[in-house]
Amino acid sequence: QVQLVESGGGLVQPGSSLRLSCAASGIIFNIYAMGWYRQAPGKQRELVAEISNRGSTNYADSVKGRFTISRDNAKHTVYLQMNSLKLEDTAVYYCNADLPHTTQNHWGQGTQVTVSS
Repeated sequence: QVQLVESGGGLVQPGSSLRLSCAASGIIFNIYAMGWYRQAPGKQRELVAEISNRGSTNYADSVKGRFTISRDNAKHTVYLQMNSLKLEDTAVYYCNADLPHTTQNHWGQGTQVTVSS
């Protein structure tokens, strides 16, 4: 059974930092591409950042220079370091595991990030 368990969300002020974690089980973690997506109220889910199984990264333009995605294959965990948080970063953040060229794609339950003054 595949499980992706996110943690680290919370309520913070603008300019603050948070680190999200996603612990994976039930998959061969080091062959999966991992990603963080977010969905704000009334908006579609969007890609925030992704990291390939080899460590290549890609970011949404809105978070470039502020967010950093990383992975620890030994711990089966992917992280999202979020700095200089803005009001518009408020959303539910979801972890995703994708095995390229297959139908293997899995989602976590999401963690709420609220940026408010």
